Amino acid sequence: MAFEKLAELIFPNVEHDREYYIEKYPKRNLKEGARVTRCAPSPTGFQHIGGVFAALINERLASQSEGVFYLRIEDTDQKREVEGAIEDTIMTMHKFGMDFSEGMTGQETSKGEYGPYRQSERAEIYRTFAKDLLIKGLAYPDFCTPEELAALREEQIANKITPGYYGEYAKYRNITEEEAIERINNGETYIIRLKSPGNIENRVEFHDLIKGDISFPENNQDVVLIKGDGLPTYHFAHAIDDYLMRTTDVIRGEEWLSSLPIHVQLFEVLGFERPNYAHIPTIMKQEGGSKRKLSKRKDAEAAVSYYHEVGYPVVCVIEYLLNIVNSSYEEWRAENPTADYHEFHVALEKMSKSGALFDLVKLNDVSKDVIARMSANEVYEQYTEWAKVYDEEMYNLVISNETMSKEIFNIDKDGPKPRKDFAKWDEVKDKIFYFYDELFYNETAEQIELPKTLSLENAKAVIEEYAKKFNFNAGSQENWFEDLKVIGAELGYCANRKEYKANPDSYKGMISDVAGAVRSALSHRTNTPDLYTIMQIMGEEKVRERFNKFLEI
Repeated sequence: MAFEKLAELIFPNVEHDREYYIEKYPKRNLKEGARVTRCAPSPTGFQHIGGVFAALINERLASQSEGVFYLRIEDTDQKREVEGAIEDTIMTMHKFGMDFSEGMTGQETSKGEYGPYRQSERAEIYRTFAKDLLIKGLAYPDFCTPEELAALREEQIANKITPGYYGEYAKYRNITEEEAIERINNGETYIIRLKSPGNIENRVEFHDLIKGDISFPENNQDVVLIKGDGLPTYHFAHAIDDYLMRTTDVIRGEEWLSSLPIHVQLFEVLGFERPNYAHIPTIMKQEGGSKRKLSKRKDAEAAVSYYHEVGYPVVCVIEYLLNIVNSSYEEWRAENPTADYHEFHVALEKMSKSGALFDLVKLNDVSKDVIARMSANEVYEQYTEWAKVYDEEMYNLVISNETMSKEIFNIDKDGPKPRKDFAKWDEVKDKIFYFYDELFYNETAEQIELPKTLSLENAKAVIEEYAKKFNFNAGSQENWFEDLKVIGAELGYCANRKEYKANPDSYKGMISDVAGAVRSALSHRTNTPDLYTIMQIMGEEKVRERFNKFLEI
């Protein structure tokens, strides 16, 4: 049944037909195999790590195939729009090294030839295709009130019938053009629904790029295409936009898998070539003996802002996410320790089909590895950039002692196994505070850590003698340690573990106790990098001052 008069009544000012837009947005001139992917958030909140995860996959697939990665804002639910959400999306993606080839560049700006890239600005396009479906009898106006729909649902549930607006339960599915026109002229409100050609007895065979071969019943629900406010639903808009923007691969969370029957049907009804689909596993968290979905409400690490606040370098989070995307990334990184992560080839078919487990312990391991590979200058630059925002005291101390700070960050950087002291920047202060007098001398006696084998008095006795005899200019770590052993032996400490174990009562302890006393005096900690290196960075004057202050405690 064609509804030409009705279509003209509902959409009187539509200037173009569907062919106009299909010609206006032609197939992209890209090399064979190039992928066109998108990030298509709703501006209803700030970025979740799951959004970054999905965007990273889309960006990598587009970039590594020399394709296009674009940003489309899906703002058809304007009542829920959060101010600043669009800018937050753009800024977040930029921070994570994902810059869009085209799409929105700000609240009101965009770039590219396939726009507008904001759905609220594409209403004319949606009306054109909705009008075409009405004319062809593939859509119809529905005058059901919310109360009628609620009553229908209650009746269906009570009678153990699948709830929904379909078939015999779609009250206005077979409305005549004359009745529809009369109701509209009488001022009745309505929405536009799809007249679904589906039959749930039929199954659709489908290949998902991650899940593999799946099948599902055809959609038989007369889903809403145009809402009462004149804007499209997500389902209708996404089908039109992905076709006209020539998206080759729709890569999205598996929560959309249940909508796939509707989307497949919409592409068929609209006469569009369908893109490939890939449904990404949900990011999960281990809690006790079970897994659950990472929650914005329960889990701080769900918010992107968390990673900036605690100071995970962006590249560390990206490398960790790539571990989740493809488990082969870890092996690739081990084989290519100095390579840029962009050189890794992401493969959807190698993704886990089940939930992706987000593990902060694993993130810390990855982050320590990445920071260990950074040069001292890189660590200095990134740390001060973070501290300037989140720890002003450390920022001022580090930049006012730039040379010393870079030497600290360079400790054991050049060896075959560089130190892995930090997973994130908020851990730096506790690990290096003792180099800065302003922090070191603020510690109380109770905060001083001593080797388990030494009392404070024994440690002081060691330092009193050591301070008189040690040679700051020993020339090498080996020479310095030989001197320490000589001084320790004079104080009654044994340098040979076997000998000490055989005659423990003949000695005050081991040479390691002497080194531990020196470490406590200089740093108030029992676990630090190499003592000789620490002393060389501090300088003789500061070292001797620390010994004197320790003796005064």
